[in-house]
Amino acid sequence: MFQRDRCGLNQGKEEGRLRLALFLCAEITMPKGPFLPSDFTATKFSTAADKAEFGNTLLRFIESEWAPALFTKSLYNRLSMCFGHIAHYNRTQFYEEWFSSFAAQVRFLKHTLQFPCYGDPEYAFSDVERAIQREIGKRNYLARHELRLAEEHQATDLALLKQLESKYRTSVGERDQELQVAVPRVDQTPVTPIQGSLFSSRLDLQPSALRVILTEYLSGGYKPFNDAEERTEQSFPASAGGE
Repeated sequence: MFQRDRCGLNQGKEEGRLRLALFLCAEITMPKGPFLPSDFTATKFSTAADKAEFGNTLLRFIESEWAPALFTKSLYNRLSMCFGHIAHYNRTQFYEEWFSSFAAQVRFLKHTLQFPCYGDPEYAFSDVERAIQREIGKRNYLARHELRLAEEHQATDLALLKQLESKYRTSVGERDQELQVAVPRVDQTPVTPIQGSLFSSRLDLQPSALRVILTEYLSGGYKPFNDAEERTEQSFPASAGGE
């Protein structure tokens, strides 16, 4: 039984070695990206293979979700000279500027797709820049990253909403108590207007008498009365009687 188990273990090791060998053969024979040296024009200082390697490396970096380990020094050196980029001081600062967040990645993809790709392929990397643009559009990278950015914004907004609700929203019982605050009752007793107390008992007076009452009231010498018999037309000055 022990002999049989040992044979099975050895057979498993052999199968593992065979699979590893097949994987390594496929890795060597298969291209590492969509670009081949025959797709590009060599320059004075760079071969067509260099251009193809740059394009494939950049696409692998994007496909890896911008893994920092794949943003090598050689990729940084070439990328900082393509698509109108600058060095941003060093590789770390370049990564921080363009790849450190969903918003930065969306900016990078938009910038890459919108760049005019200046220069003759015999003197610049314009041919591989255009090829990268086509491949990015084909793989729909921009729309995928914009969706992730929108989801991130939504998650942030929902978290903020939850925090504000827990801070400011009261419970149902507390809200009902606030609505039951006692409202002071309004006094419904009718109030007699001042004009009524002045003239209601003298509606039968002559216009001259009313004028005298109004004059005295405005000068402060008139005192209101309730009994019409307390004051007669004879008590007014003689100057008012002729009218």
